[in-house]
Amino acid sequence: MLTTLSTAYTDTRADDLAWALGREPLPALAVLDLELSGAKLQLRLLGASHQVLLEEEQGSCSETVACMPGSSTPLPLGVAKRVGDWEYEFAARVETLSEGSFAGRAQELLALVADHPNSLAGTFPGSPHAFTAMMAQREAGQVRWRTWHAYPQEGRLVVTRTRVGAVSRRQRAERRLEPVGI
Repeated sequence: MLTTLSTAYTDTRADDLAWALGREPLPALAVLDLELSGAKLQLRLLGASHQVLLEEEQGSCSETVACMPGSSTPLPLGVAKRVGDWEYEFAARVETLSEGSFAGRAQELLALVADHPNSLAGTFPGSPHAFTAMMAQREAGQVRWRTWHAYPQEGRLVVTRTRVGAVSRRQRAERRLEPVGI
């Protein structure tokens, strides 16, 4: 789903993005509720970027990547942690593109997500290549999502990917057997 967000594009920077797990739902400009094989997923476009809320039998998880005033957790290149009975993995990278390349990449990404049933993208009025886009899927017992945050004034595109999956009984048993302190 592609939408125009009803807020002015402010001159933020890719470096202003921060990452957080476990935040309460923030006010959203657009929301897409999905049911992916028993997992309830809510994709949320914020004025300052994105939030994903995941609810499943094993529990819930909230990921926020946004410009959050006062946040002391900058956008990491990667995170792997246990969240309840889940393995959570997050990765981010920043692409720096020339003006022409940026415009082409923006059009390509917006076309990719525009008609995808598990995606949400929002463009900002006044800047044709300023957008935030999200796409989710369920595969092999895992919920995955990707996001793209465009900063045309800098020629930078922030790309993230997340994977959340249940820890198997075997993995839990192996962890109990791992030696400590080695």
